[in-house]
Amino acid sequence: QVQLVESGGGLVQPGGSLRLSCAASGSIFSIDAMGWFRQAPGKEREGVLCSSSSGLNIYYADSVKGRFTSSRDNAKNTVNLRMNSLKSEDTAVYYCAAKRSCSNYAPTYTYWGQGTQVTVSS
Repeated sequence: QVQLVESGGGLVQPGGSLRLSCAASGSIFSIDAMGWFRQAPGKEREGVLCSSSSGLNIYYADSVKGRFTSSRDNAKNTVNLRMNSLKSEDTAVYYCAAKRSCSNYAPTYTYWGQGTQVTVSS
């Protein structure tokens, strides 16, 4: 079993930045990929990007390219999502999810964080 705990959401003005963190514990040897998803009210869950075991960011949402990036702190078993130049359309609940290899298909992820709300508003 793997447990994922997210932190770092909140309210930010348009153009601002936030950093989300996802701390993994448990049988972390079974996972290599950490995906980030988001779900806005009334919309389906959307893949944002995935951080591969090599640290490569695989982007699934074109709208976040150049603004969002994910990084790993292996010593702390934590993956961070840095979000810059935030827009109102980035408002959503953000989830981290883990599995063996990256995928944009949410049902294939075995482990999920609890989600954290990101609200971009003036």
